[in-house]
Amino acid sequence: MTEVRTEVVICARRDSVFRFFTDTERFSRWWGEGSRIDPRPGGAVLIRYPGGDTASGSVVAIEPPERIVFTYGYDTPGKPIPPGGSRVTVTLHAVADGTRVVLVHDQIVADVARTHVAGWRYQLATFAKVASADAHPDVAARIDAWFAAWDEKDAGRRRAALAAVVADGITFRNDYACVAGLDDLSDHIAAAQIHLPAGIARDGAVAFCQGTVLARWRLANGMSGTNVFDLDADGRIARAIGFWNAPG
Repeated sequence: MTEVRTEVVICARRDSVFRFFTDTERFSRWWGEGSRIDPRPGGAVLIRYPGGDTASGSVVAIEPPERIVFTYGYDTPGKPIPPGGSRVTVTLHAVADGTRVVLVHDQIVADVARTHVAGWRYQLATFAKVASADAHPDVAARIDAWFAAWDEKDAGRRRAALAAVVADGITFRNDYACVAGLDDLSDHIAAAQIHLPAGIARDGAVAFCQGTVLARWRLANGMSGTNVFDLDADGRIARAIGFWNAPG
């Protein structure tokens, strides 16, 4: 027997991530509609993949918000693992960027393990996407607050506006800036206001994936660009990089 081991860091606090093992509606978001879990020892686990195949098993152990163990196997005859025929152990570790999720699928033979590597990698990526989106539903509003701070002339109000949406160690880089910390960022914005017209705003919807945000912006004079933001586990902006669009 051998095992598959894979992991991912999710941009969310551990309690928030673990809810996806204790709430059937959330559980189904990263598996497929109709999936469900009864979060207690002996509770049933049903995974319904988007293509229609199902897998089933039962909860062996659950220790919120740190660990869950469940059996796993396919309901379709002829599949390499029968219902409940293998074991999946998921442990959650609090780390600086959020939650490190480690998944170990064992009690399987080597050939079967090799065929599951890509599948588990995909499944944890899906988990990271839906769990971070669930933890940070206000991403667009946070980005709008960032851009609004760039138009604020009053130093005290500008710093307060930034403090509400950025992390303590915020870093910002673009063609004209390489700053670290809230005070340096606020001072840089004040200097930029001397040379740039007022009226910066988000241009279109934001794109959000696993803690990273892509947001287009436009100035009142028509100049435009794109910012890339990395959020911390609490949804605050930890890093920002700005790109100017080429003229024309």
